[in-house]
Amino acid sequence: MDTDLTPGVTIDLVRRSMTLSAGEKRHLRGRLEATSTTTGIVGLTQRIRCLNASGATVPVVAASARNHEGSDTTTYATPGHLPLYADLLFTAPAAGTYTCVLQGTAYSSLPGSYHLTAVASNTWLESDDTDRTGARWWQNPACESDDSAGACTYLGGGAARPDAWVFYDDGTPVYKWQAHPDAVSVSAQANLELTTCYQGTASCAASMEVYPRGKNAVVDARFELVQLDATGHACRTNSVTARRTITDDAHHAVGYSFLTDVPIDPACGTRTFLLRIYVKHVSGQTVKIDGIQSGATSLTNGIAFNNFN
Repeated sequence: MDTDLTPGVTIDLVRRSMTLSAGEKRHLRGRLEATSTTTGIVGLTQRIRCLNASGATVPVVAASARNHEGSDTTTYATPGHLPLYADLLFTAPAAGTYTCVLQGTAYSSLPGSYHLTAVASNTWLESDDTDRTGARWWQNPACESDDSAGACTYLGGGAARPDAWVFYDDGTPVYKWQAHPDAVSVSAQANLELTTCYQGTASCAASMEVYPRGKNAVVDARFELVQLDATGHACRTNSVTARRTITDDAHHAVGYSFLTDVPIDPACGTRTFLLRIYVKHVSGQTVKIDGIQSGATSLTNGIAFNNFN
């Protein structure tokens, strides 16, 4: 049924239980579509959280966030309906039954009574039915919501960097993924969450806040899956590009990139791959690349998969 999201309360929306062997992997994808009872701006975060039989969260929580810009918004595919997606590669740490939950949280400082509503027909949680053998998860480093410690990566002018390689030179240990010997091809995806740093926001280090609200930001992003040669250098680069605008009203915005059925070139001499995202600031507000919050919640992440048939 449609479920109301009252600001400040995290609501469980959909559950799925799975009985897995130790080390089994599942790709979970969640979609939360929300409407609003106000024309004001209300923050929205969705999470995929997996629990063991004792009810404890198993380490990684996948999340995405964006402000709902109001019931009168016409820029969404369906006016007034904001969709968010999140992805998680879950690996069972031990044999047992796990329950994965799609959660929604609304938050705002607006006065009065209002709420968001998760739309039943368009809010869901799906998962694989079989093991994702050899799949790999990437996440970038710690970056708290307010970044009081100044640990986040920023792109823009002034003190910010002009560009960055996510999962490559942002403090993430570079990982060389080995495609399975029996894989006929590979696929990969990445979710990149960015936040605009307008003056007065509570979501960025103060030194990165250059312009007043309303400037917005434009960035270029290139998602790459690079097959390496025997010397560790690039042999074949597969990529997809996108120019993204993040408005100050949306404030947080996640972009989704996919590379499907990428051939494994035998001429490269290895089945080794790098996964990374090149992000370049084009204009407007400085942006923060969101990362791990509270030690467990991942807002920017990637997954590589083996394809066996």
